[in-house]
Amino acid sequence: MNFAQSIRHLPGRALRGLAGSVLALALAVTAAAAGEVRLLMFEEAGCPWCARWNAEIGPAYPKTWEGRRAPLERLDIHQPLPASLELESRPRFTPTFVLIEDGREVGRIEGYPGADFFWPLLDALLERLGPPESAPADAATN
Repeated sequence: MNFAQSIRHLPGRALRGLAGSVLALALAVTAAAAGEVRLLMFEEAGCPWCARWNAEIGPAYPKTWEGRRAPLERLDIHQPLPASLELESRPRFTPTFVLIEDGREVGRIEGYPGADFFWPLLDALLERLGPPESAPADAATN
């Protein structure tokens, strides 16, 4: 019995689990090959500017080109930094957004100046990375 024949005999849930595992592995390999890019958001409980960012940008961010290019990772500013990060300095203000490529800081935005300023500042940071593997034609629009 070959692989294709054996898959037909798997129950639906097991097949979906197997397909999900294969997809996750493929995405991990692709991300590692392309260089891992993330946008770290250092925040703290009770931060009014963090709450404003969460209300104005948070729901849309993962759906934007910027959000797909640099997925958001939230960190508590008071917790120890992950050992794998190389930051120019420890963030002191909330929110602070740090663009990371392969664990190294590319640049940061300290504070939240409002949506009209946040997007251009983030785009300027993303330009430092160079062009992505396949940039969409409408990358300039949010």
